[in-house]
Amino acid sequence: MSTAHTLRQVHAGEDAAGDTTLARCDERAAVGVLPTPDARTLIAAGDLLRALAAPVRISIVLQLRQAPRCVHELVEALGVTQPLISQHLRVLKSAGVVIGTRQGREVVYRLVDEHLAHIVVDAVTHVDEPQPSGTEDS
Repeated sequence: MSTAHTLRQVHAGEDAAGDTTLARCDERAAVGVLPTPDARTLIAAGDLLRALAAPVRISIVLQLRQAPRCVHELVEALGVTQPLISQHLRVLKSAGVVIGTRQGREVVYRLVDEHLAHIVVDAVTHVDEPQPSGTEDS
Protein backbone atom coordinates (compact mmCIF):
# COMPACT_ATOMS: atom_id res chain seq x y z
CA MET A 1 0.00 0.00 0.00
CA SER A 2 1.47 3.40 -0.96
CA THR A 3 2.18 6.16 1.54
CA ALA A 4 -0.15 8.49 -0.38
CA HIS A 5 -2.95 5.91 -0.16
CA THR A 6 -2.32 5.49 3.58
CA LEU A 7 -2.37 9.27 4.05
CA ARG A 8 -5.67 9.47 2.16
CA GLN A 9 -7.11 6.77 4.41
CA VAL A 10 -5.85 8.50 7.54
CA HIS A 11 -7.24 11.80 6.31
CA ALA A 12 -10.57 10.09 5.65
CA GLY A 13 -10.50 8.57 9.16
CA GLU A 14 -9.77 4.95 8.25
CA ASP A 15 -6.88 2.71 9.19
CA ALA A 16 -5.27 0.11 6.92
CA ALA A 17 -8.00 -2.44 7.73
CA GLY A 18 -10.76 0.02 6.79
CA ASP A 19 -11.95 0.53 10.37
CA THR A 20 -12.67 4.05 11.51
CA THR A 21 -9.77 5.58 13.40
CA LEU A 22 -11.97 6.95 16.17
CA ALA A 23 -13.53 3.56 16.87
CA ARG A 24 -10.09 2.01 17.44
CA CYS A 25 -8.42 4.99 19.09
CA ASP A 26 -9.19 3.93 22.66
CA GLU A 27 -8.00 0.37 21.97
CA ARG A 28 -4.72 1.63 20.51
CA ALA A 29 -4.16 4.10 23.33
CA ALA A 30 -4.67 1.30 25.86
CA VAL A 31 -1.77 -0.67 24.36
CA GLY A 32 0.39 2.43 23.77
CA VAL A 33 -0.21 2.75 20.02
CA LEU A 34 -1.42 6.18 19.01
CA PRO A 35 -3.44 6.75 15.85
CA THR A 36 -1.55 8.11 12.86
CA PRO A 37 -1.99 11.90 12.67
CA ASP A 38 -3.82 13.35 9.70
CA ALA A 39 -1.92 14.27 6.53
CA ARG A 40 -1.86 18.00 7.33
CA THR A 41 -0.22 17.30 10.70
CA LEU A 42 2.35 14.98 9.13
CA ILE A 43 3.23 17.58 6.50
CA ALA A 44 3.59 20.29 9.16
CA ALA A 45 5.81 18.00 11.25
CA GLY A 46 7.98 17.34 8.19
CA ASP A 47 8.29 21.09 7.57
CA LEU A 48 9.32 21.61 11.20
CA LEU A 49 11.95 18.88 11.03
CA ARG A 50 13.33 20.34 7.78
CA ALA A 51 13.61 23.74 9.47
CA LEU A 52 15.67 22.13 12.22
CA ALA A 53 17.81 20.10 9.80
CA ALA A 54 20.94 22.25 9.67
CA PRO A 55 23.87 22.18 12.11
CA VAL A 56 23.80 25.96 12.63
CA ARG A 57 20.05 25.92 13.34
CA ILE A 58 20.51 23.03 15.77
CA SER A 59 23.22 25.06 17.51
CA ILE A 60 20.95 28.12 17.64
CA VAL A 61 18.17 26.09 19.26
CA LEU A 62 20.62 24.69 21.82
CA GLN A 63 21.81 28.22 22.63
CA LEU A 64 18.26 29.55 22.94
CA ARG A 65 17.40 26.63 25.17
CA GLN A 66 19.81 28.09 27.73
CA ALA A 67 18.54 31.67 27.48
CA PRO A 68 17.12 34.21 25.03
CA ARG A 69 19.85 35.74 22.88
CA CYS A 70 20.34 38.56 20.42
CA VAL A 71 22.13 38.05 17.11
CA HIS A 72 25.54 39.29 18.26
CA GLU A 73 25.48 36.86 21.20
CA LEU A 74 24.73 33.98 18.83
CA VAL A 75 27.54 35.14 16.51
CA GLU A 76 29.99 35.09 19.45
CA ALA A 77 28.78 31.76 20.85
CA LEU A 78 28.73 29.91 17.53
CA GLY A 79 31.63 31.56 15.74
CA VAL A 80 29.76 32.19 12.50
CA THR A 81 29.01 35.42 10.66
CA GLN A 82 26.12 37.72 11.47
CA PRO A 83 24.51 37.34 8.01
CA LEU A 84 24.56 33.55 8.39
CA ILE A 85 22.98 33.70 11.88
CA SER A 86 20.32 36.11 10.58
CA GLN A 87 19.54 33.83 7.63
CA HIS A 88 19.09 30.81 9.90
CA LEU A 89 17.00 32.80 12.37
CA ARG A 90 14.67 33.78 9.50
CA VAL A 91 14.17 30.09 8.67
CA LEU A 92 13.53 29.22 12.32
CA LYS A 93 11.18 32.18 12.73
CA SER A 94 9.15 31.33 9.62
CA ALA A 95 8.85 27.73 10.88
CA GLY A 96 7.50 28.94 14.22
CA VAL A 97 10.52 27.72 16.18
CA VAL A 98 11.71 31.11 17.47
CA ILE A 99 10.22 34.52 18.02
CA GLY A 100 12.03 37.82 18.24
CA THR A 101 11.22 40.72 20.54
CA ARG A 102 12.69 44.15 19.94
CA GLN A 103 14.52 45.54 22.96
CA GLY A 104 15.91 48.93 22.06
CA ARG A 105 18.15 48.56 19.01
CA GLU A 106 18.37 44.77 19.29
CA VAL A 107 16.03 41.88 18.68
CA VAL A 108 16.18 39.18 21.34
CA TYR A 109 15.26 35.70 20.11
CA ARG A 110 13.77 32.91 22.18
CA LEU A 111 12.24 29.50 21.55
CA VAL A 112 8.49 29.42 21.07
CA ASP A 113 8.25 26.48 23.49
CA GLU A 114 10.35 23.80 25.16
CA HIS A 115 9.01 20.99 22.94
CA LEU A 116 11.24 22.27 20.18
CA ALA A 117 14.32 22.11 22.37
CA HIS A 118 13.44 18.54 23.33
CA ILE A 119 13.38 17.49 19.68
CA VAL A 120 16.89 18.85 19.14
CA VAL A 121 18.30 17.59 22.45
CA ASP A 122 16.86 14.11 21.81
CA ALA A 123 18.39 14.04 18.32
CA VAL A 124 21.82 15.14 19.57
CA THR A 125 21.66 12.68 22.47
CA HIS A 126 20.65 9.85 20.13
CA VAL A 127 23.59 10.51 17.81
CA ASP A 128 26.00 10.55 20.76
CA GLU A 129 24.74 7.20 22.13
CA PRO A 130 26.81 4.10 21.46
CA GLN A 131 25.41 2.20 18.51
CA PRO A 132 24.19 -1.37 19.08
CA SER A 133 26.66 -3.95 17.78
CA GLY A 134 26.12 -4.92 14.18
CA THR A 135 24.96 -1.45 13.07
CA GLU A 136 28.30 0.33 12.87
CA ASP A 137 29.90 0.88 9.51
CA SER A 138 33.24 -0.81 9.05
